[in-house]
Amino acid sequence: MQAKQSIFGGVLRERSACQREILAGITAFFAISYIIIVNPLILADAGMPAELSVFATIFSSVIGCFIMAFVADAPIVLTPGMGINAFFTYTVCVGMGLHWHEAIAISLVAGLIFAYVACTKWSTRLSQAVPGSLKCAITAGIGLFLVEIGLEKAQLIRAGTNSIIELGSLASPVTLLALFGLVLSLGLYLRGVTGSFFLGIVITSIVGAIFGIHDGAPIDLNLANLSMYPTMLFQADFSHLASIPFLLAVFSMSMIMIFETMGLLEGILPEQAKFKKTFEGSAFTTMFSSLLGTSPTVAAAESAAGIASGGRTGLMALTAGVLFALSLFFIPLLSFVPQAAIAPVIIITGAMMMQQLQYVEFNDFSEWFPAFLIVVLIPLTGSISTGLAFGFVAYPLLKLLNRQARDVHRLSWGLGFLFLMNLVFQAGF
Repeated sequence: MQAKQSIFGGVLRERSACQREILAGITAFFAISYIIIVNPLILADAGMPAELSVFATIFSSVIGCFIMAFVADAPIVLTPGMGINAFFTYTVCVGMGLHWHEAIAISLVAGLIFAYVACTKWSTRLSQAVPGSLKCAITAGIGLFLVEIGLEKAQLIRAGTNSIIELGSLASPVTLLALFGLVLSLGLYLRGVTGSFFLGIVITSIVGAIFGIHDGAPIDLNLANLSMYPTMLFQADFSHLASIPFLLAVFSMSMIMIFETMGLLEGILPEQAKFKKTFEGSAFTTMFSSLLGTSPTVAAAESAAGIASGGRTGLMALTAGVLFALSLFFIPLLSFVPQAAIAPVIIITGAMMMQQLQYVEFNDFSEWFPAFLIVVLIPLTGSISTGLAFGFVAYPLLKLLNRQARDVHRLSWGLGFLFLMNLVFQAGF
């Protein structure tokens, strides 16, 4: 049989190879498909209309996947990311009190910085300058933050009377439904079921509907709302561009996107020769997501599910992008999803992100302690930027105290100083 020419990879591929790539794309899509539901609900806490941001989530995912397919030829799925959406909502909007229009502007400026870094030698310089322990700690710290958010949405924890937090009521129907969803999702995931998180959300939502368990006002998700979606386009508010809070948020968001993406791609990309184009494609997609009206896109960790299924080229990303586009026709079903069904996925995703701690040198306290500060201070302060600041300031300081100052890259000293200024300015608010 004559080999079939594929535009992906620039080589001749057998039909079976193409089928494997398509199957990998389907696997990756179902692994990350929960983001269609979860992202709008998280952004709703920032004041954004979930019934419209769901379209922005889908469209930005489609564009991101197509860029990975046709530009980078990489098996990476780009979607509005878990973690960065938490920073967007709970740090920028809730914590700093900025309007979501301003948060969109912050995302756009941070995306421009990300794109500049990705397209210049700064990507290589920063990759070499920032120690791996801090890269891993950023991902793990955001993961722990997500776990906290998930536990709150499940009503498993609440503000304590004699402590900061305490256990919620295990007799609450919402909590029981969330625990059911958690056990179900874990069971499906551990058995390697394709789309385990998506199935967990669907089944838990059905059980909740059967028992009449509701944990919030219903959200009007309807394909007819697509006619109102243009009101979400180009909504960036730059009126406070020169303000200290705006600039601090831009700096922090840029650092999160750059280092989280860099660390993820270095960990899961099968062919590191494709790193540069993949990194650049990821950067430019963050700008598109801001223009479309959602939090920044990132390379989804769930891409690893598709890669493990044999995905090696952009055909995998193209397949996922097509499935995201088709999901538009199932939007009305999302109105029936309670937060108790979303919480288990947030908790498990956070736990998966925390697995990055396995790459930190625990035996070297000068490596571990700065990473530790990032991991614990992000959830305890409710601010990703604060956790990053303490970690990046502590790293060169501890190396100096440990007589290892010469081992610290000069850019790490510079980043430490910038994050120190970040903390100084924050102290004034």
